[in-house]
Amino acid sequence: MSMAYENTNLRGETMEEKNTENLNNTKEENQIDNTKQIRIRGIIFNVIAIICISLFCMAISPKTLQNDTFYTVTIGEYIYNNGISDLTQDIYSWHELPYTYPHWLYDLGMFIIYDNFGQAGIYASTMIFSAILGVSVYALCCKKSKNKVVSMVITIGAIYLMKSFIAARAQLVTFILFVWAVFFIEKFLETKKKRYGIMLIIIPLLIANLHCAVFPFYFVLFLPYIAEYLLLALEDANIIFRIRKLFLKIRKKLSKKEEVKNKIDEKIEKLTILKDDRNRKVKKLRENPFKIISNKNHVVLLLIAIMGIAMLTGFINPAGDGAYTYLYKTLQGNSTGSINEHLPLTLVDNKEFAFTIIIFLLVLIFTDTKIKLADLFMLCGLTLLSFESRRQVSMFAILCAPILASLISNMIEKYDKETFIKIEKFFTGWFGATVIICLFVIWSTNIIKPTINDDYIDTSSYPVDAANWMLENLDVKNIKLYNEYNYGSYLLYRGIPVFIDSRCDLYTPEFNGTYDKEKKKYVGRDIFSDALNITGLGTDYKQKFDKYGVTHIILQEDSKLILLLKKDSGYKKLYEKGNFVIFERLVATQGQSE
Repeated sequence: MSMAYENTNLRGETMEEKNTENLNNTKEENQIDNTKQIRIRGIIFNVIAIICISLFCMAISPKTLQNDTFYTVTIGEYIYNNGISDLTQDIYSWHELPYTYPHWLYDLGMFIIYDNFGQAGIYASTMIFSAILGVSVYALCCKKSKNKVVSMVITIGAIYLMKSFIAARAQLVTFILFVWAVFFIEKFLETKKKRYGIMLIIIPLLIANLHCAVFPFYFVLFLPYIAEYLLLALEDANIIFRIRKLFLKIRKKLSKKEEVKNKIDEKIEKLTILKDDRNRKVKKLRENPFKIISNKNHVVLLLIAIMGIAMLTGFINPAGDGAYTYLYKTLQGNSTGSINEHLPLTLVDNKEFAFTIIIFLLVLIFTDTKIKLADLFMLCGLTLLSFESRRQVSMFAILCAPILASLISNMIEKYDKETFIKIEKFFTGWFGATVIICLFVIWSTNIIKPTINDDYIDTSSYPVDAANWMLENLDVKNIKLYNEYNYGSYLLYRGIPVFIDSRCDLYTPEFNGTYDKEKKKYVGRDIFSDALNITGLGTDYKQKFDKYGVTHIILQEDSKLILLLKKDSGYKKLYEKGNFVIFERLVATQGQSE
């Protein structure tokens, strides 16, 4: 009796039960502590990653202003002073062309920065936007891969791959918005929360006003998810079985013989068994796929509805239907075939892109890593677009990097998870954090060191001194100046009306003409082709100068046309300094553009 009493408490519990309860409580407490440590470690690593990625992104941001930046600031100043009520006419070339200002909101924002902080402000804004882009890609990588170390490494690689596209241009902001769009699509499909759907409607509204030319591309981002759902829905619909069953039922109804009807019933029964067997195999394959993971998420139907609403946001901008027509007109024109970033990609000249494709192929072919069907559609689609136009390498880098992070993360999860947990623990400790941040500071310093003393304006590429001379010695508002494409934006930035600038679409028939139904093309003034042909000696320059009534010409010293003008008695050299030469046309007729 005494032994039994000693091994029980007042509630009748034995010591063994009490010990088991204490052990369970200890396990729960340890589990809670472990979860808390993982969460804190994750937060610390995110902070370290954000610092390192931001340092790298800011270091590779160019200090020297890009061609488009000059007209961006100038147009922004006009909008700032005059509003957006009358944005239908171009005032910067002397051709008097129609113009709809396709990224007026970005132009306005850049001018406000420029007006308050000057060229240094533009440089700083490029650094900030670049850092935001890097952090956004990292967030999307973490969302898809769940491995922060891999996400950080892949993000650095993605930004390096697209470093040539980082500049003070509207596309830098839209890159960020595209990454956010994919992030919100993923979150909406996962949680079905309204706030993500609302953001997916706000983003295209911003794009339509920040850079309406890329507005249609926003909806391309939805297609992989919709294609996956439709493909699976089509597979589940068993259309072939349904058609065969319907055909058999019709035969049965038309048949008058009972024997034939019984045979048809047997066929229908066999067909049903085959269908059920097929459905079981499909279900089993989806649960344990070989290479491609597919998921029939019915939330995609809501995503399609959101996409439909988002399409209407393109009308909420001063360009009218420009958000819907701008890209189409651009692709119809001839400017894409003459501008470097629009040309087809060749792997020989893009080794980083080729290396990235090889990594994808190695992971997918030589490991048992699985890829989501929507990700496969996204990867293949952006790869094809990149080969069509090297400009799309930027979209490939920022949107396929998270897919690569996901693949590598899954591979690590299977083969060597513990090593990366140790790496994450090391870098979240005070010593590891100090080491990696110092390494990125040193690396970023070495990257930025060669360019930190660069001028904001490259005087070898832009006619800084020549523009000063023209403003002092010529009545720039009453002359008709012929200039080359590459520095026209700088001239209009200085208040000098131009023959052409990097707003290339403005100077093509698709944007300054009207559509001829009989000819099935736009008929207008092809100033863009004339400008290229004059500089490249692909046409009679005298005839073209007569056509436009050109009075003065400015050329870079390596232009072939300079050699002809120096020997032509009809032209007088007025200025030659640095890399630019200015000529006056002695006999100039006031021509009329076609």
